[in-house]
Amino acid sequence: MTKNKAKHTLKDSVFTDLFQDKKHMLALYKTLHPEDVNVSEDEIINVTLKHILINGDYNDLGFMVGDRLLILVESQYTWSDNIMARGLLYCLYTYDNYLKATKQNLYSSKRITMPKPELYVIYVGERKDVPDTISLSENYFGGEKLSIDAEVKILYHEDEDNIIGQYTIFSKVYSEQRKRYGNTKAAVSETIRICKDRNVLKAYLESREQEVMDIMMMLYDDDWIKEVYEKEIADNAARETAKRLIQIGKMSLEEIAVCVPALTLDELRELEAQVIK
Repeated sequence: MTKNKAKHTLKDSVFTDLFQDKKHMLALYKTLHPEDVNVSEDEIINVTLKHILINGDYNDLGFMVGDRLLILVESQYTWSDNIMARGLLYCLYTYDNYLKATKQNLYSSKRITMPKPELYVIYVGERKDVPDTISLSENYFGGEKLSIDAEVKILYHEDEDNIIGQYTIFSKVYSEQRKRYGNTKAAVSETIRICKDRNVLKAYLESREQEVMDIMMMLYDDDWIKEVYEKEIADNAARETAKRLIQIGKMSLEEIAVCVPALTLDELRELEAQVIK
């Protein structure tokens, strides 16, 4: 595996690295709440969760400012309504951690205190008809009134005047360079060069250029490993299915080949010989 190939999850990794910095987290907050002019870095509490749900590299962002809890679902290039469910689950996990950290008892007669939730997703894909919001009710249950609902605001506008818009530009520049150069170091280098020239995340890229390069380059081809793993599982399942059909003995190998297209006729003959043994 080569280190000259760019990591496919680059946008999520840079997203996490960028916004874990309190300075950038504050800039993000002020973009979302420009009316809160006096807030400082000291008032921001990072409550980002790690290693939850199935994906061990869950890169979404959570932080509190005053009585607000802000959840940002990781950047999406391919649109999916599942960001609604993910944002809601992330919020619930965060609340659970918050109640434990503040030692509040759900079974006490005393009413617990909770920060007000705000759910967002930064979308950097090419879809044109991007909604401003999606909700559990509208997107999953046809607008039906539910006992519980949640709304996610979609952030997708390119804007050099704020950090969210700049991150969106950065992601789209990378997508353009990847189309030109493929998943290579050239695509990464050009992305950084273009963004610095355009004054997009310039201070961040200049102060952490090598770190950003390291983040964006692949040490291990996660997609390749996943593909091989999934193929191995599929092949094993196909072999087990074919083996059972051979043992039953009611179908010819030609018929089994139709039912189990993952295996060739020669592979079925080899499997048959093993079964007969």
